[in-house]
Amino acid sequence: MSIAYDYFHNTPRDAVVLRKQLLIDGRHIESVSGRTFKTLNPATEEVIAVISEGNEADVERAVVAARRAFLGVWGNMRPAERGHILLRLAELMKQHSAELAELESRDAGKPISAVLRQDLPAAIDTLTYYAGWADKIHGDTVPTRSDALTYTVREPVGVVAVIVPWNFPLMIGMWKLAPALACGCTVVMKPAELTSLSALRIGELALEAGLPPGVLNIVPGPGRVVGDALVNHPGVDKVTFTGSPGVGRGILRGAAGNFKRVSLELGGKSANVIFDDADLDAATKAAAAGIFFNAGQVCSAGSRVLAHENVYGEVVERLAARAKALRMGDTADKTTALGPVISEKQMTSILDYVDIGQREGASLVTGGERVGDRGYYISPAVFANVKHEMRISQEEIFGPVVSVIKFKDEADALRIANGTAFSLAAGVWSRDMGRVQRFAKKAKAGTVWINTYGYTDVRLPWGGAGDSGFGREHGTEALANFTEPKAVWMNLNV
Repeated sequence: MSIAYDYFHNTPRDAVVLRKQLLIDGRHIESVSGRTFKTLNPATEEVIAVISEGNEADVERAVVAARRAFLGVWGNMRPAERGHILLRLAELMKQHSAELAELESRDAGKPISAVLRQDLPAAIDTLTYYAGWADKIHGDTVPTRSDALTYTVREPVGVVAVIVPWNFPLMIGMWKLAPALACGCTVVMKPAELTSLSALRIGELALEAGLPPGVLNIVPGPGRVVGDALVNHPGVDKVTFTGSPGVGRGILRGAAGNFKRVSLELGGKSANVIFDDADLDAATKAAAAGIFFNAGQVCSAGSRVLAHENVYGEVVERLAARAKALRMGDTADKTTALGPVISEKQMTSILDYVDIGQREGASLVTGGERVGDRGYYISPAVFANVKHEMRISQEEIFGPVVSVIKFKDEADALRIANGTAFSLAAGVWSRDMGRVQRFAKKAKAGTVWINTYGYTDVRLPWGGAGDSGFGREHGTEALANFTEPKAVWMNLNV
């Protein structure tokens, strides 16, 4: 069933409860079990959709359809035509941008302004970028000896399980879907239970764009059922996952049973380092955005702000002022800057961390409380007097909570910045170009921002190591995630 944009503007918000089915082999179908689950708007706690709940039998149907399409129409299609289909999908996303933004805002509790500024343009840009790669994925001629023609080709890996998180369902979903399809793979996607709607709508638009049945299959449902079934299925050749380190470890264990290829983008506890010669206005403005954007539910959130002892007090004061000034409220209001967190469970976890921080001896300068009794809103929290060893400094909170930590010098800043199990991102602020380059070289991070924070682009690699996972998304590196190299040796003395 297509979702009409008029649903959202001719009736009150959350007045219409959508009914969504699985998408398998180009058809909308009920789950084998007939079970469903509800999804809520985190800003209102109202039910906005009832969705078919997939299980192992549904995964089997989806994998069979994906394998058939891989060996058939999609695998035999000219790469340029695959690219054209992806470009048509990008154009349809532009045409339906208002609808998609509204859907993502309601489903994930995101301010509509953020979706229009960040999530949706990034998803379309990613799709357009990889559409252009579809007919440019090639190997090399390698000179080995005079009596042979030796060369390499890159072939699609096969059926890919795409497991998408709830914090950026549309954008991160496209980070995985676009390169997989451009490389000639077929996909079974498991969106997060909490945020399945944008994936299902993209599936509908993909069929409208000409994507053959079976190329993209979408099976919402519990991770412990649908996700585990995909990881363990012998017909799945590759798993790409974004989410928590704990789930990532489980995926690695499951995939080891049949040596399935895996790439993981996991957690973060990123340090944003402010030296005493930095532009404090720019640094604290970016630091506030770096932790409070998307209510702190960002893997690369700058949840640890490291401030030099000479400016520590001023940094704390400026961050607290910015936190207090953030406008919370209706996610449909374009002036709203801070929306709710995704669920009651997540809200409870974040508030527990606020209590932990205070018990550990950190000073709660502002925020850290539930706001209102409808929707999962938390006032942005700033902790001062945080010690590096505290749990709020070491563990990923995944909410609007920042720990401000004092450091003495460059070596001390690096020690603290690198002193966690994560290594996804880091930021550094200073006018000393030698200092920032030394920091960038020694920082344990997949991305280092210098005198800025938080920017990403599909043309640059993205990922980390340790508890932040392994492998890279974006750019040409993502093409390696979904292709296998093959060497060909042809004897010329025949």
